[in-house]
Amino acid sequence: MSLPPEIRKKVRWLEISTRKLVNSLFTGSYHSAFKGQGMTFSEFREYVPGDDVRTISWALTARTGKVYIKKFDEERELTLMLVVDVSGSLDFGTGSDFKGEIATHLSALLGFAAQKNNDHVGLLLFSDQVEHFVPPKKGRGHVNRILRDLYFQKPLHRKTKIAAATQYLQGVLKKKAIVFVLSDFGDENFAESLKTMSKKHDVVAIVVDDPAERILPAVGLVDFRDAETDQIVTVDTGSRAFREAFEREMKKRFEVRERELRKAGVDRVDVSTNSDFVAPLAAYFKRRSAGGRR
Repeated sequence: MSLPPEIRKKVRWLEISTRKLVNSLFTGSYHSAFKGQGMTFSEFREYVPGDDVRTISWALTARTGKVYIKKFDEERELTLMLVVDVSGSLDFGTGSDFKGEIATHLSALLGFAAQKNNDHVGLLLFSDQVEHFVPPKKGRGHVNRILRDLYFQKPLHRKTKIAAATQYLQGVLKKKAIVFVLSDFGDENFAESLKTMSKKHDVVAIVVDDPAERILPAVGLVDFRDAETDQIVTVDTGSRAFREAFEREMKKRFEVRERELRKAGVDRVDVSTNSDFVAPLAAYFKRRSAGGRR
């Protein structure tokens, strides 16, 4: 598929800018933060005193009359899944970028970090259903394909259902993976779906926020459009009573989100549209490399 020039330009700019960040911020941190995801069978060898008896192959021992153990090697090859929310609520931002653009930039960083480590990278775009899926593969060309899809793929739906993404992944990911979920988590009752996925996979929630969603500025009459329903309503932001009612309602929504994220029990990185969104991810890698979480 031929891409429009403006999208080709964005992909090229993103590749150049994020490669610099990968080299300066993530060299070593990504590799040490996400070590091998398990052990793979290497060979049989005869038992020697001091070997772990739990590795004895009783079937082979019975057949040969000698005690053999199974030897395992750490599996260094990782699989990284980028699970990106493309619902309507990500089309908002009062900083230089919308929330969805922040998610794209962070996906690029993670994708190139994985490529530098020679890992597989996959992509899943979701709204209230799976919008697009790219199976994990290796290589620079594959990462560029993922970036093109992040820019080019247009969602068919605008609402959010995190469980739709996690349930799909449970069916297609056969091996343990590192799963980054990039979203504003504007959903309800999603804790159990993340918790279930984290039993097999290493799940990290990257929570993208904008400060204007918490405190509404007084700028007079404004047309508000619900990003997920397209309903438009004109409100008077100059009204103190309206601003306070708005902030109370948003406070309730964020409290629900916080409870769900805590119940999910997964690692978490918070980023904002009006501040450096790379630093929190770099800090998370460093904490995790040092043995810390969340």
